[in-house]
Amino acid sequence: MSNDLRVLVLAGGLSYERDVSLRSGRRVADALQAAGVQTELRDADVALLPGLRADPPDAVIIALHGAIGEDGSLRGVLDLFDVPYIGCDARTARLAWDKPSAKAVLREAGISTPDWVALPHDRFSELGAVAVLDRIVERLGVPLMVKPAQGGSGLGASVVRDAADLPAAMVGCFSYDSTALVERYVPGADIAVSVVDLGEGPFALPAVEIVPRDGVYDYAARYTAGVTTWHTPARLSPAVTAQATATAVAAHQALGVRDLSRVDLIVDADGVPHVLEVSVSPGMTETSLLPLAVAAAGLDLGKLLSELVERAVRRGV
Repeated sequence: MSNDLRVLVLAGGLSYERDVSLRSGRRVADALQAAGVQTELRDADVALLPGLRADPPDAVIIALHGAIGEDGSLRGVLDLFDVPYIGCDARTARLAWDKPSAKAVLREAGISTPDWVALPHDRFSELGAVAVLDRIVERLGVPLMVKPAQGGSGLGASVVRDAADLPAAMVGCFSYDSTALVERYVPGADIAVSVVDLGEGPFALPAVEIVPRDGVYDYAARYTAGVTTWHTPARLSPAVTAQATATAVAAHQALGVRDLSRVDLIVDADGVPHVLEVSVSPGMTETSLLPLAVAAAGLDLGKLLSELVERAVRRGV
């Protein structure tokens, strides 16, 4: 990569995931600087746009989590300023950010994803909470997974193993989003497959198996040292590994993602992978899954990111 290129890493923001984003941003900036890339780390605040106009970088890496980094809005603004960035465009980010919409696209593409229902808070109240929840249990059974339709880092997510606990799970979910995604819980191995495209088509990095101490990969399990064990590569047979990684690449392509993504899956007892969601702005902290996969593949994170930056610069906006 040319040492003349200057990269701006955006991190922070005002979402619930601000702290995680700052950690991701620092990790990305450190990795790029170690690879010899001129890098600036800054927040996405009111000084950002004047700075982009006065002294635009050659490319941006979005290390923002939550809505600002993943709902497509910031990407649309960068497009307005003709600033290249790595990762998918605004349209694809909006699609992936809304889990029910993304799941519908995956289902249409023939990719397995657990059955679900999306419930906006207003409809939930208007139609009668008790009647709606009773029907959900009748239709999807228990256990269930309840999580925000838009959001990440496990915030507001919980596993409901008893129907009596479903109302409390909904309340907790609505604290983070106005729409809850209630999904049939599929027991099995929790797997993350990171997908990268350096210009010759997307390929999967080694699958990471996630084993949280308490059985649920929530916010604390993701970002508290010692609470979760990761196995890279995942403890799957070669055949199941091949199926899981092929499914992840298919999900990446079905949603129209470019450059990189992280696909979260459950591999059930029969070895069948089911896609839970696709992240277009994967975490980059010391406990995040994409950097673990990069290391397992024998790659250097800074060099990988610098290659993606070069690709973004060549592509333009």
